[in-house]
Amino acid sequence: MSEWWSIEVFDAAELPARRWKDSYQDKLTEAAVTFGAMSWEWHEHRYGVVFEVLFESDQQWEAFRALPAVRSALDGAPDPLNGLIIYRGRGGGAGPRKPRKPKPAPSASAMAMPEPTEERVLRLTVVTAPEAPEAPEAPEPAFAAG
Repeated sequence: MSEWWSIEVFDAAELPARRWKDSYQDKLTEAAVTFGAMSWEWHEHRYGVVFEVLFESDQQWEAFRALPAVRSALDGAPDPLNGLIIYRGRGGGAGPRKPRKPKPAPSASAMAMPEPTEERVLRLTVVTAPEAPEAPEAPEPAFAAG
């Protein structure tokens, strides 16, 4: 199964990655083609450069990676300790090889939230007890006892 590999080089204060690319791109591309690369691409970003190469097998990648020309190019990176990343897959934020599976929407997204309303504020500064209601008069009997 063929796999993409990426060599990502970041800018450094004393040497931009673009100058590194200009110095080593021909050697890296020639070495990749010689060792069976099916495809290759160079990308320039605002933070550096990425060399992506597609090999048929991991053995071809390992053979390419072990070449003295490739090792010297990697050693010649502007910051070989902190500004050089080598990894499987496409580089420069290309995303995962497999698309993400969509997650179910949270149940809160099923219904719209009510719009906020003005809060009713009661200002109670003086509290008085309500007056006691008057006692009702006793009703008069409807008929007289006699």
